[in-house]
Amino acid sequence: MTRVYQGSCLCAAVSYELLTAPKAVSHCHCSQCRKGHGAAFASYASVPRSALRILSGSTSITGYCSSASVLREFCMQCGSTLFWSRSEGQFREWVSIALGTLDTPFTPPKQQHLYVASAVHWYTPLQTCPREPIDGQTVNQPE
Repeated sequence: MTRVYQGSCLCAAVSYELLTAPKAVSHCHCSQCRKGHGAAFASYASVPRSALRILSGSTSITGYCSSASVLREFCMQCGSTLFWSRSEGQFREWVSIALGTLDTPFTPPKQQHLYVASAVHWYTPLQTCPREPIDGQTVNQPE
């Protein structure tokens, strides 16, 4: 039986479910993710678009195009970042879920840090998961 994962925004105006386990868990240190989350980095995981079902509050979801093909979506009531997706390219059929909005416990089998060259100086990434610099080569693999 496939597990269904549920999530919601801070004010619970928006709720959703994922019909498959999230994949590609990443902690992104790029400036857009940092500013969008107001934090040192943003934690996301991805699912096929067809696996994301909005249960309530679809009219409370608004978005912002942070670049030509990237849409970042959030709750217009409380401001919680919810999703981001691409309209073009290899991953256009996928949506990334802000992991902080998941209500169902989730332990990813593996994780990675992205854009560590852009990380803020006051945060040092944990060494418990791979870190990937902007050039795409993974460094500092855990033992």
